[in-house]
Amino acid sequence: MPLLTTLVDNFNDNVIGPNWGDSYGGVTETGGRARIPLVAATYAGYQTGRAWTFAGATVYLKLVTRPAASTGTDVSVNFLVTSNVDGTSLGFKYNAVTNVLRMQSNVAYFDASAVEIAYNATTHLWLRLREDGTNVYWDTSPDGTTWTNRRTLATPAWVTSSVDTTALDLYGYRNAGVTDFAEFDNVNTLSDGAVWTATAALTADSTQTAAATAITVVGADLTADAALGSAAVLIAHADAALDADSNLSADLSGADLSDVDMLVGRARSGWEVSGPWR
Repeated sequence: MPLLTTLVDNFNDNVIGPNWGDSYGGVTETGGRARIPLVAATYAGYQTGRAWTFAGATVYLKLVTRPAASTGTDVSVNFLVTSNVDGTSLGFKYNAVTNVLRMQSNVAYFDASAVEIAYNATTHLWLRLREDGTNVYWDTSPDGTTWTNRRTLATPAWVTSSVDTTALDLYGYRNAGVTDFAEFDNVNTLSDGAVWTATAALTADSTQTAAATAITVVGADLTADAALGSAAVLIAHADAALDADSNLSADLSGADLSDVDMLVGRARSGWEVSGPWR
């Protein structure tokens, strides 16, 4: 099986999924949460099979509902990663009698060096365990996004050697007092979305009327602030080669008769003849 990082459940289908196959004590999935009943002298919990690995993994969740102490002297909710050796585990314990949050690494069910802080329902709403190959870290958060480290411990040897043999156990216990419950939610996810199927009778407080709205596109006359005119412009380019057979010239002063060779015949009246003629 994979790392505990890949175990994801927001419990919104109200069915205990197959990953929680070792659950016990009458737990239910109710209202989109993992609900654990606390009945006097009875253990109950959501538990996976011993087939997961915590080395190099992260697992976080939200402790939504905590039990009341009532008349009990031992009332707790626990979020533990357990090894295949009974009593060897690490995780968080909320003590409803003392209102203390305990970060523990148990051997034979106890950790003499555990770190304890006063529990705050807002500041410590989200709890996280993680291992990076060197250390184990206990973190808390008010929103599942901003985390504060509460304890750091060198990784116990069993974490590295327990490949595919660890389990996640979310359980509660009370030795006496009125029966109530604890609730966990959002294992390794911030998403709380769900699809719900239900029937409902709908009643309108007033009559609802739907009106059709027409959208009309019309033409419009447009008036220009200035007259616009257009003129066609024709531009022609032509090449021509002109050849003349001769040079022609015109003399507007009349024919020049001063130097003319003529065949002379008989003189006629009206002409003045100077000699010599031939």
